[in-house]
Amino acid sequence: MSVREMERESVTGKPQSKNFFQEHWQKIFAVSIWVVLIGGYTWYARANDMDAVDAVQALADFLSSPYGALVYWLAYSVRPLLFFPATILTVAAGSIFGPLWGIVLTIIASNTSAMIAYLVGRYFGEGIIKEEEESTSLIQRYAKRMRSESFATVMLMRLLFLPYDLVNYLSGFLKIDWKAFLFATALGSVPGTISFVLFGSSIDIRQGLDEITFNPWSLAASIALIVVSIGISRYLRRREGVAEDAQA
Repeated sequence: MSVREMERESVTGKPQSKNFFQEHWQKIFAVSIWVVLIGGYTWYARANDMDAVDAVQALADFLSSPYGALVYWLAYSVRPLLFFPATILTVAAGSIFGPLWGIVLTIIASNTSAMIAYLVGRYFGEGIIKEEEESTSLIQRYAKRMRSESFATVMLMRLLFLPYDLVNYLSGFLKIDWKAFLFATALGSVPGTISFVLFGSSIDIRQGLDEITFNPWSLAASIALIVVSIGISRYLRRREGVAEDAQA
């Protein structure tokens, strides 16, 4: 039972059950936005006689405009509310903005996104991470440590490539210090951000889909960073396992 539910129970004398909307409002909100977006795209494409390739080209051209960086930042910031994968936007940043600006924009946008998810988990946490989930192995392993060692634990979870939004929502739900969360996220997400942006920058579509250029050096650097990051995460996982066996 959450703190809010216990407070309501202490006042009324009995637990307060939540209706369907209170239980599933996040999913309803996300589905509603997706319906609007898909419907808007379908209408616009038909009105302008566009196929999928034309739509992608128009989107790439728009993001390459002076307003593109702002739109990208806004889209990435609200992404966790729509359950849209961060990897797709990160790769797209490299392809559209290039490696340097792609990395800079994605680091700023991803940290904004993380803080939004953290705040949603902190202030609207009921139903996002259910109380019974604290008994599952993934959360049980880190929940207590996040309260006592917030920075180190969040940093470790980022380096282990645990689900990005799960870490954000869990950090808010547990009400850990926001400064420790943000700092650990900013540092721990850098390797993954750079590797995926470089992967996207290896396929440059800024000159149009008809003039796509391929950069093998960016692809090689991306693969090298991904391999190193996976190696580090596997090493840290083994250390975690050894530490747990020693405590058992």
